[in-house]
Amino acid sequence: MTNGDIFVGETLGTSILVLLGVGVCAAVTLNRSKAQHAGWLAITFGWGFAVLAGAYASVSLSGAHLNPAVTLGIAVKTGEWDKVPLYLAGQFTGAVIGAVLAWATYLGQFREHGEPVLGVFATSPEIRHPIQNVITETIATMVLVIVILTQGLTDGLALSGTGVLITALLVVGIGLSLGGPTGYAINPVRDLGPRLAHSFLPIPGKGGSDWSYAWVPVVGPTLGGLAAGGLYRLAF
Repeated sequence: MTNGDIFVGETLGTSILVLLGVGVCAAVTLNRSKAQHAGWLAITFGWGFAVLAGAYASVSLSGAHLNPAVTLGIAVKTGEWDKVPLYLAGQFTGAVIGAVLAWATYLGQFREHGEPVLGVFATSPEIRHPIQNVITETIATMVLVIVILTQGLTDGLALSGTGVLITALLVVGIGLSLGGPTGYAINPVRDLGPRLAHSFLPIPGKGGSDWSYAWVPVVGPTLGGLAAGGLYRLAF
């Protein structure tokens, strides 16, 4: 993979992931949306399909990390760190682009809603306790990354259509089982990129971007990715 392939692949894949993921949150949340009040199942499956689409679009270019936690877990597993900044740059760029595209798609609904909409873009806890919230995000991300890393134990699975499908279904499962406390960021740029977009987009009555909480969905998934990489090295 060339540097250009990695950056383009991660930007493209993450932008699709976030466009569809933020898009399902907008669909379920905003007034005058046909999917309003569709509920948690719609959100969890929407994010799973978002991962599926983003990963299929980028797997041949960059390997479809689409998540700094995955990139860090792979780096710990392999000991190869030189491409990590490039992956992270593409992922963050794609996350901001995807969030802006979701806003443009639902522009009329955002104008009609007229109430705080941070929940469309970023995660927030049901019980605000930063240490508890970090633990939740760390555990959920460990599950995600260790399953992704162990796919490599089966020849060809990690870069096959089956591997991408397993990861997408895993994201649905994490959302259903572990997503209730914090909204399961499990991906630092999935939260940080859209939160930044929320802060600068001209959305009427959008409310604050809650930067005091923003470190939690960055630190928790980062710790989870690193821990999963370390666990892989110990166990396998």
